[in-house]
Amino acid sequence: RRQKKTASHALMELEDTKECSQAGRPLFCPCHPTEELRLFCERCDQPVCRDCVADGHRQHPYDSTGNVIHRHGDALRELLTDTQQHVGALQRALCRIDDAGSAVRRRAEAVAAEIGLFASGYMAAIEEHRDQLLKQLEDLTVQKENLLQLQKAQLQQLLLDMRTGVEFTEHLLTNGSDLEILLTKGAVASRLATLNGTTYSTHPSVDDRIQFSPHDRAGQCRGYEVFGVIVNQVVDPARCTLHGEDLHSARQNQLTGFTLLCNDTMGKRIAQGGEAVRVTITHKDKRGCAVKPTVCDNGDGTYHISYSPEDPGLYAVCIYVKGQHVQGSPFTLMVKAKLREHQGVFHCCTFCSSGGQKAARCACGGTMPGGYQGCGHGHKGHPGYPHWSCCGQVKESSECLGDTSQKSLLRTVAL
Repeated sequence: RRQKKTASHALMELEDTKECSQAGRPLFCPCHPTEELRLFCERCDQPVCRDCVADGHRQHPYDSTGNVIHRHGDALRELLTDTQQHVGALQRALCRIDDAGSAVRRRAEAVAAEIGLFASGYMAAIEEHRDQLLKQLEDLTVQKENLLQLQKAQLQQLLLDMRTGVEFTEHLLTNGSDLEILLTKGAVASRLATLNGTTYSTHPSVDDRIQFSPHDRAGQCRGYEVFGVIVNQVVDPARCTLHGEDLHSARQNQLTGFTLLCNDTMGKRIAQGGEAVRVTITHKDKRGCAVKPTVCDNGDGTYHISYSPEDPGLYAVCIYVKGQHVQGSPFTLMVKAKLREHQGVFHCCTFCSSGGQKAARCACGGTMPGGYQGCGHGHKGHPGYPHWSCCGQVKESSECLGDTSQKSLLRTVAL
């Protein structure tokens, strides 16, 4: 009352407000304003007045509100109890959801910290691997430059010695007397022969083949697996080797081959292909007779060379890598004539093959002392082991060495 804003307001005690509430006041029918709602229609499930029962709710079961309030109130209380249980369950579910959200946020923060730690370590490992690669590249560059400088110095010294020898010899031949030329001829000729016999390479000892392979595994760095290696292997033709069972022999019209294995200057295996490999196979006696080989790059530093010679004889085989002979090149290749097939029978003895004919005679020349005595004993010259009847070869997969013109002996074997 002392405040201007509330001085004109009407005030009363809280106890007096109960008398002014709507509880206990009669409620009137909205359709019949002068009638109180004292009845309850069971079919329509709503309060009605006496006029409503006489009018729109005729023949509907009804009762007074005092009689039905307990039954309907109990039903509402049961529903209320169920609803309150759902309310409690929902409140607990919301609490669990809030707890789960807090747990998710805490876990996300922990995982974010792990990711940050992993990324920091990974970046540190990558940077360290990068520094190692750059250091390796720098060392490789210095090594190649030193080798080139050494080769350059050697060639320059050899060039200087040759120029000196040439100038001295030209001066001697131009200005020297006959006696002077004859007196110094031996020393000058020896010096020039020594210079001419000096071996040197016109190709640089190293090339610029430095490659970076980002997809190759480079091992581990700081516990992380890293990728990217520097490929610096350079093929050294003098260290490349040839491999094959029949490297120096072949058969006429028979496909034959061998393998070229490329190595670097340290003798280590080259892991990639792409080298310029050239192979020539020429006949030594027949001019213009050559074999065209096929070179297959296996992509792993090995090359398979296959060929099929048409003419027998002695061949010269040359294998070049970067225009230089590989180790063991050139070498000679002996091509034998086409394999002669056996015309006889691979057996123990002719007597067994002929069904026990005592008069049968083996084309290999062996005889049976005392005639036929049973199977498995062989005959003179081949006792106890099988052989070819046409030539006596004891190896089943072999070339026939017999005379195919001996038709009569072969006919006996065929029996």
